[in-house]
Amino acid sequence: MRKLFGKLKEGLTKTRQNLSDNVHRVLTGRKKIDEETFEDLEEALIMGDVGVGTSERLLDRLRERVKKDRIETGEVLEEALIEEVEQILLGGEGAVTVPEAKPRVVVMVGVNGTGKTTSLGKLAHYHASNGERVMVAAADTFRAAAVDQLRVWADRAKVEIVSNESGADPAAVAFDAVSSARSREMDVVFVDTAGRLQTKVNLMEELRKIGRVIGKACPGAPHEVLLVLDATTGQNAVIQAKQFGDVIDITGLVLTKVDGTAKGGVVVAISDELGIPVRYLGLGEGIDDLQPFDAKAFAEALFKADTVSVENEA
Repeated sequence: MRKLFGKLKEGLTKTRQNLSDNVHRVLTGRKKIDEETFEDLEEALIMGDVGVGTSERLLDRLRERVKKDRIETGEVLEEALIEEVEQILLGGEGAVTVPEAKPRVVVMVGVNGTGKTTSLGKLAHYHASNGERVMVAAADTFRAAAVDQLRVWADRAKVEIVSNESGADPAAVAFDAVSSARSREMDVVFVDTAGRLQTKVNLMEELRKIGRVIGKACPGAPHEVLLVLDATTGQNAVIQAKQFGDVIDITGLVLTKVDGTAKGGVVVAISDELGIPVRYLGLGEGIDDLQPFDAKAFAEALFKADTVSVENEA
């Protein structure tokens, strides 16, 4: 876990310089917590792409903590901030619990350029490497390149793929894959979908159709819908998440390109605005660089660059 923490810390370097260094500068040495402290802290959070709404809610919680826990110094307030950020990243009290199922059907959604198909391939590799029988469905039939790309990833991950020619009905491909996975007792099915621009109403309707058809092939499915977001887009990722949430019930987030941005604070904003937990985090281009998200490790790597929690030392 120490190696993973180190990679996480390194990947968050740009965000830390933009967000946590400013937070640390505001709070270090403060011997008195007053309204000026909160105003300076709010500015640091907003500048770090945490967003206005999320920053205000964080400050409200911290004001309560100051009164309840009698916090008197900036250092202790910073520890409280880390704890509150961790709770947000867990998805809050309304976070969706993913049901146990076999096969577990996971639909991947997101706009073009977020790294959706690549993330699917890495997730297939991750689960296959852990001994699960994995199938992927190439339901992004709008682009021939997307089907070819997923075939390459299926080969790399050594998992099975269900595909059709370009232009085929995406819902039909998803139905065939899920039906096949059920009959062959696969553990998990990842369904790729078109990189839908949130303004394309017809494509959003297609996404709804895929969800309905999958439910017919496997009652209760899809069991998880993962929205892939590019962290480098900052607050625009929050808008995308809200608009996709209007179409389909999103159960988790995949944040890509976190290592290439100073806008990693948006991870906190998205989780807070939608109450959706981050499931996976992308910190590189390698096949092993997409890992299950650990809220505690993320919060500590972001705000406590030189320390590692007891759990992460194990």
